[in-house]
Amino acid sequence: MLAYVLKRILLMLPTLLGVLLLTFIVIQFVPGGPVEQYLAEAKAGAGTGGEGAALAYRGGQGVDAQRLEEIRALYGFDKPAPERFVQMLGQFARFDLGRSFFQNKDVWQLIQEKLPVSASLGLWTFFISYLVAVPLGIAKAVRAGSRFDLVTTLLILVGYAIPGFVLGLALLVIFGGQLQWFPLRGLTSANWEDLSLPGKAADYLWHIALPVTAMVAGSFAVTAMLTKNAFLEEIRKQYVLTARAKGLSERQVLYRHVFRNALLPIVTGFPAAFIGAFFTGSLLIETLFSLDGLGLLSYESIIRRDYPVVLGTLYLFTLIGLVTKLVSDLCYVWVDPRVKFD
Repeated sequence: MLAYVLKRILLMLPTLLGVLLLTFIVIQFVPGGPVEQYLAEAKAGAGTGGEGAALAYRGGQGVDAQRLEEIRALYGFDKPAPERFVQMLGQFARFDLGRSFFQNKDVWQLIQEKLPVSASLGLWTFFISYLVAVPLGIAKAVRAGSRFDLVTTLLILVGYAIPGFVLGLALLVIFGGQLQWFPLRGLTSANWEDLSLPGKAADYLWHIALPVTAMVAGSFAVTAMLTKNAFLEEIRKQYVLTARAKGLSERQVLYRHVFRNALLPIVTGFPAAFIGAFFTGSLLIETLFSLDGLGLLSYESIIRRDYPVVLGTLYLFTLIGLVTKLVSDLCYVWVDPRVKFD
């Protein structure tokens, strides 16, 4: 087991390096880099006065070579690409994710600011999905072929087929606009700081209800069907027939013998789903409900060519994904001792 873990850790390094190298190479050929963005914003702010206005005026006439070199040095583009890549790897090895070009903040600080919003969406979606999907999948397996199974399958497929942002838009129009039962934007009200603790909890749940509903509708479909199929596969095996022949009740057979084996694919995916909930960024849902989370941060950093944010978040999320994948694989041994990595 130790040899397997060490081998997987060593394989993470070239994988992580390959992801960063490929992204870095693509970035070099993308037009409209930070320097061009800076010049464009300075030109747009011609009437604001100060350095922006002066630079905008020079931008209209053409920036002189010395000033252009100063701007390139400001963003670190005065060095060759290989040197910048090696410097970036050195920073990432120290877990220094760099500093945003346009927001004048460390990437770590930006992630910490946006994470609570995405974590709120992700964790509620994760817990509600599992709390609904697993019992529903078990009930469908026990009643396979019944009217309950057919009706719930139809509802699950309909919910899975409707995109989350379409459902979110419908919920927003109906319950937020026409009926005005729920707020249209944000995670909290303007007077949230003045509310009591129960009032803050109620206000938070009131705001989070619609976006979480839009995300849950399609997310639990795969888990529910996976649970049903896993239970059906285990129920048909010989050991279940033997347990029934010994006189055990259906509840004892189901929860004492079938439950652990059937939940193997669900439990092994639990670490990845749980860790992923903290870094879930749904761009469309966040934009629709005016939630400033990681999804919106990633989109804006790509549009504005804010490369430290793009590469820093990519490095962090890739590293977390690789570690979580290793933990998920190790869960196979924890759940089923028959699994051997040898």
